[in-house]
Amino acid sequence: MMLSVAEALARILAPFSPLAGEVVGIDRAVGRVLAEPVAARLSQPPAAVSAMDGYAVRGTDIARLPAKLKVIGTIAAGMSPEMPVNAGEAARIFTGAILPPGADTVVIQENCARDGDVVSVGEGSNKPGQHVRAAGNDFRLGEIGLSAGRQLTARDIAFAAAMNWPNLTVTRRPRIALLSTGDELQHPGEPLGPAQIVASNGIGLAALVTACGGESINLGIARDNMADLNRALDGARGADVLVTTGGASVGELDLIQRALQEKGADLDFWKIAMRPGKPVMFGTLDKLPVLGLPGNPVSALVTATLFLRPIVERLLGRTDAETGPSMARLGTALKANDQRQDYLRATVGRGPDGGLVATPFAKQDSAMLSLIAKADALIIRPPHAPAANAGDLTEILPLAGGCLSI
Repeated sequence: MMLSVAEALARILAPFSPLAGEVVGIDRAVGRVLAEPVAARLSQPPAAVSAMDGYAVRGTDIARLPAKLKVIGTIAAGMSPEMPVNAGEAARIFTGAILPPGADTVVIQENCARDGDVVSVGEGSNKPGQHVRAAGNDFRLGEIGLSAGRQLTARDIAFAAAMNWPNLTVTRRPRIALLSTGDELQHPGEPLGPAQIVASNGIGLAALVTACGGESINLGIARDNMADLNRALDGARGADVLVTTGGASVGELDLIQRALQEKGADLDFWKIAMRPGKPVMFGTLDKLPVLGLPGNPVSALVTATLFLRPIVERLLGRTDAETGPSMARLGTALKANDQRQDYLRATVGRGPDGGLVATPFAKQDSAMLSLIAKADALIIRPPHAPAANAGDLTEILPLAGGCLSI
């Protein structure tokens, strides 16, 4: 019996939980996932500061304009002013400098005229409290700035640094062991026999794992014999997940199930009602989760997007992943679907109304990598979906951006 995609995903994700955290320097934390929240270690700004170049004054002294005030000194950013601004006085001040005691307002220099130690304040500059950034205006001591489960961007790194964190606790990168199987496979660049093809699955899945924040372990290519499969499977020790491609179906030369079972693996299922990607297998080998994906390159990438990506995100403890389906209008009519959920490679553009329009490729052969490379999204067709017309709404899974850039 074939499982639905939803049921298979639930069973796959059930045994996984976030990995332990590790401390890294903030300069190496971009792209990592926070294991602990980041709270501000200080208030920013630490005191009221000037937002402009000008003069720090008392608001009451400029209630009526024009006004003339005595300049008692100059304050630049980084200085700690001690001399107070009394009635009838002003202090020359620059952007980012702390306001001196007594001052509560900044008059911009464009509205002032300086003559020696006297500054004349012109019209249009008498709003009390203007051009001042209050203490803690950006963030306050103890405030949670970044939540656990967030994948850190360059903006987040700058924010964490401003909150005075030189190191951050991030989730350890999941270690994903990748094993390709098949006598017909050769590594890119190696000589090819007349019946051989280039092995692209391992490299493509390694790229997906890296894009999702994991670390791939290349177990190479295992040939279609039990001795080579057993040798390769032994190399997965220490990984968090083992992913195999090829050999997960039920043909005479599909040996990966047999090899795993002979090693004592407990296989949960090996068929999913989807296209492409029906022969997907999941189980455990000595507590090591094993995800078996199809050997067809497109099937491998599609099923990895649907099942391997969520595994990596679960292990990372991500709470900010926004990789679910979107809606678009069909660019062409589609026939009624059968009992399997379809994932059709499609281009996505904008219609006359500015909305998204998804147009599937005429060919959907699961061995054609050229089309998955050109695709912008996968059109999701549920089991037994009725025929659809051009312009009808449909779910799509975007393939562009971050972890979904397959």
